[in-house]
Amino acid sequence: MYHNNSIRILTGNSHPELALAVAERLNVPTVPCTVKKFSNGEINVKISESVRDEDVFIIQSGCDDVNDNLMELLILISACKTASARRITAVIPCFPYARMDKKDKSRAPITAKLVANMLTVAGCDHVITMDLHASQIQGFFDIPVDNLWSEPLMMGYIKRSIPGWEDGIVVSPDAGGAKRVTAMADKLNIEFAIVHRKRDGKSLTAPERMELLVGDVKDKVAILVDDMIDSGSTLALAARTLYENGAKSVHALISHGLLSGSNLSFIDELPIHELVVTNTIPQNKHQESVTKLKTIDISPTIAESIRRTHNGESISLLFGEWAETSGMHVL
Repeated sequence: MYHNNSIRILTGNSHPELALAVAERLNVPTVPCTVKKFSNGEINVKISESVRDEDVFIIQSGCDDVNDNLMELLILISACKTASARRITAVIPCFPYARMDKKDKSRAPITAKLVANMLTVAGCDHVITMDLHASQIQGFFDIPVDNLWSEPLMMGYIKRSIPGWEDGIVVSPDAGGAKRVTAMADKLNIEFAIVHRKRDGKSLTAPERMELLVGDVKDKVAILVDDMIDSGSTLALAARTLYENGAKSVHALISHGLLSGSNLSFIDELPIHELVVTNTIPQNKHQESVTKLKTIDISPTIAESIRRTHNGESISLLFGEWAETSGMHVL
């Protein structure tokens, strides 16, 4: 059993606000460390306090400059390993390269497996992540991986903040998310729908459209659920399809708000009531350009998973009602 004074939280430059919020909840200070670049672009890490024989948690998300943030994480892990840390846990709210999880065409790389190997070789003993794009990625590691879910937080948000959800319908924008929406629909005791994306014609430049495969959204509150929004093109197509099929209103709930497009103002023009994401990725910049954007705070879930891991307790509680009530803080 570890002692409470030996939780040590470090962070790189990817998401310092989340690390500070987690440290505040755990009532421990973050370990002062500087992560800078040399003039040639190489990353330099300096940890200013001893971590010898401590339980170290490094909070670093895969966002913005993904490659720099991943490299920072690997160097921080290596630095703690050579500084004799007792256990090193990488807390990666948004796992980098998670979409490259299978060989879907000839000569395609399975980069998520490469990232898993790199983390292990750097000296990582345990990984905590959230809403992996495919939960099989846990099998790419030979070390323990805890894949937390944002689903209970989303369900809490639906019950508190979406009027008329009892007569709603949970919608997946692709067949891959069917498992997620059916589980949510069962727990909320409402119906589900699936929309399917296809091209008009065989050429790669042919315009894309969506069609409703399963379910009837007419005169219902449509709750669109997905794990990731990048450029926003899927959201745009799905929202218009639901609107055309007679949905009363459309609410989009998405775990990882990458929102990497240069012009995000188009989201405000979509026929959606709101776009709700979690803060696995910093949303400050996005909130300036998208007025419909709301953020659910995941720091209580991350903090509790760290506390339980440190004390050797089960974290299965975080997948149920505890998490549903903890997600009341909307940023």
